[in-house]
Amino acid sequence: MTEFMAKLLQPPLRLASSSACSTNTELKLRFKASGDFVVSRRCEAGAPQSEAFSSYSSRTKSGGGSLRILIAGGGIGGLVLALAAKRRGYEVMVFEKDLSAVRGEGRHRGPIQLLSSALGLLQAIDHDVAQQVFQASCVTGDRINGLADGLSGHWFTKFDLFTPAVKRGLPVTRVICRMALQDILLNAVGPDIVFNNSKVVDFTQNSGKVPAVTVVLDDGQEYEGNVLVGADGIWSRVRSKLFGPDHANYSGYTCYSGLANFSPAYIDTIGYRVFLGLNQYFVASDVGHGKMQWYAFHKEPPMTSSSSKGNVIFYKKKRLLGLFANWCKEVTELITETPDNMILQRDIYDRDMIYTWGIGQVTLLGDAAHPMQPNLGQGGCMAIEDCYQLILELDKCAASSSADIQQCDEIVAALRRYERKRIFRVTAVHTASRMASKVLTAYQPYMEFRCDPLSYLSTLRIIKPSVHLARFFLQFFLPQFMTWMMCGGRSW
Repeated sequence: MTEFMAKLLQPPLRLASSSACSTNTELKLRFKASGDFVVSRRCEAGAPQSEAFSSYSSRTKSGGGSLRILIAGGGIGGLVLALAAKRRGYEVMVFEKDLSAVRGEGRHRGPIQLLSSALGLLQAIDHDVAQQVFQASCVTGDRINGLADGLSGHWFTKFDLFTPAVKRGLPVTRVICRMALQDILLNAVGPDIVFNNSKVVDFTQNSGKVPAVTVVLDDGQEYEGNVLVGADGIWSRVRSKLFGPDHANYSGYTCYSGLANFSPAYIDTIGYRVFLGLNQYFVASDVGHGKMQWYAFHKEPPMTSSSSKGNVIFYKKKRLLGLFANWCKEVTELITETPDNMILQRDIYDRDMIYTWGIGQVTLLGDAAHPMQPNLGQGGCMAIEDCYQLILELDKCAASSSADIQQCDEIVAALRRYERKRIFRVTAVHTASRMASKVLTAYQPYMEFRCDPLSYLSTLRIIKPSVHLARFFLQFFLPQFMTWMMCGGRSW
């Protein structure tokens, strides 16, 4: 990790204002001190997709010593990697089965949180793209963030996302609509690189020829490259082809998400808050433009709360108001202010960590390599970090190859270095996300009186002594862990 994050900062620094934040730190970053970004050639903007495929294929097949990177998946990880590869002058193709589904998933999953490390890496990859992200996003790290009691609304513990970032010269935490982020990335990468309706269903490797990887699409077309990167999400076909099928783990929780056109009274002071309760919790975040995004997690079997069963309609909003009926006004108000058609539901899955992400000249990144629960909001950030580390290692491969960057041994070594350098940090965040799910929903701070003679005490809330100990522990540990996550694992 030392080498990975050491390249993140490069002075000079300057402060830039933002309409959504009073103070924001902007960095001048590069991949390397030597050499500028090189932009790859592009097809005509209006060329049909088939012509773009043909044009790109003919260029890559006669491309000399340039590295050819094939990417399965056009989500955030795949697009950031494609942008980084393009800026380095590598030839790259992104195969996405359905861009409209990517956007649909973006709406389904709501805005994405980008911590300081991920934002700094975006600046390193493409300064102009980072500026577009800053303009389209909402700063939450400059306000109060933390955990609160779901019943009373009182703060349990707070953490500072602003001071650690500014002290280290990093941008402050923001949230951005997934669809807006994907549109920015798609426009920057270009239509000649991202190919829709193109699902990778298989691949072969042949270390005795150059290029060594051939991908097979669902329509039978085949394309060759030097590297294949599986960025195709939790249900990754590349991963299953590499290591065989494995089951995804249901977290035990379903997630309702809602977007409300509502600005609560606390909007100027509170950015992000997690309300705690037993077997359920509620997350609320300002996402800018007068909107609040919220997530309600509830413990139940998978697919038990569909919108319709037979002739009976189950409205999500009504159900949620029942589940959170006794919670504080800050929770019930957000649910009430959200139209029923803006409330979506999905079950939460992850997978066990694997400690080998690739074989030969094929590797994985993002959710394809390490799908994690969304409790810490780190899935997108980890994918961006993966992209940056992978490009750093491929740059070393290019620098060390005296004649031809396409040397198989150099490429394989670069991919394995990338995997080794990412495993520890990703494993720590993956483990923490699973622990957070258990801790957040085991919150039961009040003593209960169930004996009949004492039933009149049932409205009293007496805090358990253990809660004070837990609060003391979190007030010390949580800020340290959050700083480690948001600043790339280093305490400069």
